[in-house]
Amino acid sequence: MTSPEQPGTSGTPSQTPYAERVYRSPLAMAGGVLLLGIGLWMGGDALVRGEGMTRWVALAALLAGVPLVVAFTFRPAVYANDDRMRVRNPFRTVDVPWAAVEALRATYSTEVVTRGGEKYQLWAVPVSMRQRKLAVRTGGKVLVGAESTLSELRQLAEQNAVRPSAKGEPQVRWAYEVIAPAAVGSVALVMSLALR
Repeated sequence: MTSPEQPGTSGTPSQTPYAERVYRSPLAMAGGVLLLGIGLWMGGDALVRGEGMTRWVALAALLAGVPLVVAFTFRPAVYANDDRMRVRNPFRTVDVPWAAVEALRATYSTEVVTRGGEKYQLWAVPVSMRQRKLAVRTGGKVLVGAESTLSELRQLAEQNAVRPSAKGEPQVRWAYEVIAPAAVGSVALVMSLALR
């Protein structure tokens, strides 16, 4: 992640907009590469060497599994710019203007709480339970991982909430590009296993 120019610290909106920041979990993406590699290797082998219904089962399993692996490992991200935060979770995307942010917190998961009382989890910013327990035991605040990211996001929310372009209500969009193929693959997998 590059360090673009920070917004002004006087509470007024920054005069120079910076590039959108992106927060992701590198470990989740590495796990996704590993899972896709194993799944494609095994599924591809079943498609090439399998006989009869084995090929159909493998094809249906790939159709159901690949979108789910992508949804839970590559898709989660948090995008932040001068106007809003876009939270992209496995099955939906939520646009939260900075003026609508009430709180950003990390407990067992990270979440944004809006002024309307809605809560949305930030899948891309995982909470380290080990660091959380250490902070509780020592009575301190450990600014690593989720806490440092949330600190940056809180600062952006405070500084940019006054911008006219940062006003509005959160908007939610379901990720049908992930849901549809996973659902079709799941139905096909159940049907092919039943016919086996």
